[in-house]
Amino acid sequence: MAIERWRPFGWGLRRWRPVRTVEEEMQDMLDRFERAFGLPWRRAIVETRGWGPLVDMVDRKDEVLLKAELPGMKREDIRVSVTGDLLTIEGERKQEEEVKAEDYYCCERSYGRFYREIALPAGIQKEKISSEYKEGILEIHMPKAEEAKPKEIEIEVK
Repeated sequence: MAIERWRPFGWGLRRWRPVRTVEEEMQDMLDRFERAFGLPWRRAIVETRGWGPLVDMVDRKDEVLLKAELPGMKREDIRVSVTGDLLTIEGERKQEEEVKAEDYYCCERSYGRFYREIALPAGIQKEKISSEYKEGILEIHMPKAEEAKPKEIEIEVK
C-alpha cells in the first residue's frame, strides 16, 4: 500500500519519495562542503548537448587523466579545447549507412553532433594539457601544478 500526498485539483497525484529527498539533501550538503573548503577535485559536469561520450576522470599523483569513449570515430571528427575553467569535447559521429526505419530491429547507438563541457579540477596547468586518441578512447592528460601535488612531510620522533 502506497501513501499518496494530497494535491489540489489540477496538480495530479505524485508519489512522495522520502529517499529521493534525502539523496538531494546529501548532494546539496556535499556541494556546499566542496565550495566551503575549495576542494581541488570538482566533479561538475557542466553541460551536454546532443549525446555525450561516457567519461572517467582519475586523480593521479602528477596529473588528472580523463578518458572518453568515442568508438568508431575518426580523430578529425573530434575537437578538444580549454576555455577558462572548462574543458570542451565536441565532434560528430556520422551514421555509417542510411537505413529505413522499418528495417531496424533495434537502434541504440547515438549519431550526430555532441558537445560536452567538464569543469576542470583546481590546480591544473592549462597550457600543458595534452590529448591522444587510440582505439576509440580519447585520453586527456591534465598535469597538476606543483602546489596542487601532494607533498609528504617527514615526522620527527623525539
